[in-house]
Amino acid sequence: MKVLVVGKGGREHAIITALAESPGEVEIYSFPGSDAIFELAKPVEADGVASLVSYMVEHGIDLCIAGEESYLVKDEGLANACEAAGIPCWGPPKESAQLEASKEFAKEFMMRHEIPTGGYASVNDIEAARAAVAGKYPTVLKFDGLAAGKGVAVCLDEAMAEEFLEEVLVQRKFGPGRLLVEEFLEGPEISIFASVVDNQYQILAPARDYKRIYDADEGPNTGGMGAVSSLEMFEGDLREVIDATIVKPTVEGLQKDDLPYRGFLYFGLMLTAEGPRVIEYNCRFGDPEAEAVLPLIQGDFANYVFSGAKGDLQPDLIRFSSGWSICLVSASAGYPASSRSGDVISGLDDVSGARVFHSGTRLNDAGQFETAGGRVLVVVAGGESRIEAVEKVYAESEKVSFDGMQRRTDIGTRNF
Repeated sequence: MKVLVVGKGGREHAIITALAESPGEVEIYSFPGSDAIFELAKPVEADGVASLVSYMVEHGIDLCIAGEESYLVKDEGLANACEAAGIPCWGPPKESAQLEASKEFAKEFMMRHEIPTGGYASVNDIEAARAAVAGKYPTVLKFDGLAAGKGVAVCLDEAMAEEFLEEVLVQRKFGPGRLLVEEFLEGPEISIFASVVDNQYQILAPARDYKRIYDADEGPNTGGMGAVSSLEMFEGDLREVIDATIVKPTVEGLQKDDLPYRGFLYFGLMLTAEGPRVIEYNCRFGDPEAEAVLPLIQGDFANYVFSGAKGDLQPDLIRFSSGWSICLVSASAGYPASSRSGDVISGLDDVSGARVFHSGTRLNDAGQFETAGGRVLVVVAGGESRIEAVEKVYAESEKVSFDGMQRRTDIGTRNF
């Protein structure tokens, strides 16, 4: 089987690792990939969706996996172009990927299908935004389009709101687009993942990620500083409630709206006192949650995804390990406002009994890995208990270092 994974970060490194560890012969390709990914996958030359699909046709690729969200809505859409070429794609077509690409589209979808979420207003200029906020704090402000996980601000006061409104609606930091002013929901967050194949679905192991740069959930939002995953996070009847009130209605809504879907679907949920509420959808595996969830998967992941992309969901092909999996992000100097590149990374070969997935690294002329992005890498470790996994992931992460490194000390303990 020839599989091409689209993306270049830690999520894609984790997906490719899961494919490489699947039984049977799997030949893996990657675009755009990274130096670390190319230790497992063959590099692909392309300059966009059209040339990428042409490459797949020419080289007899059997399956395309969309890791990175941008390609799902770029140009004609990755899945759309694959379908036209007769290549199974694990990732939804462009029209369905609007669930992630447009927060307003997602909110309208949830309202239409009575899926529990917070109230909202959609605005296009700063005066309308101020009127929608109307002095109610905390308030949640979201850029309508894709923003690499950084287009959201939980504003505790007017000063925070004004700063974000200026960036989004005046400076247009994320480009043209509307802004959502959303109701602030309280409670612990949980990330739910499902494999969706038309009208079928399978709920995977849940996760919890940590968005803010500093301990105690302080500082600006990031793409994620770490994540925890375990089936034990489905306490009591939580899984059944989420399935009945959120996952099942979402899949049925996609069918009713004639929105085809084959791929991973992420549900970012807030567990409020009134029950689970949807914060957002993502039309792919989360990052860094994927790095925590995927190491728990046992079985034939490659054929599981291949069968699903062809319209046949086979839940029995995979199973999830017991215990806990925790990933810990090491970020570069200046992140998330900026990132510093070129700092040599030491200690990678010393990590033992844990995994390292590269998010923003490259090889220098001396053959050493160095920083090349905001979130540089993640170390992932497991344990039968959460505390055992926490101790292991921190012990192994301590072996890895580079100048300016930022790393939280409360991943896996905060919010538990």
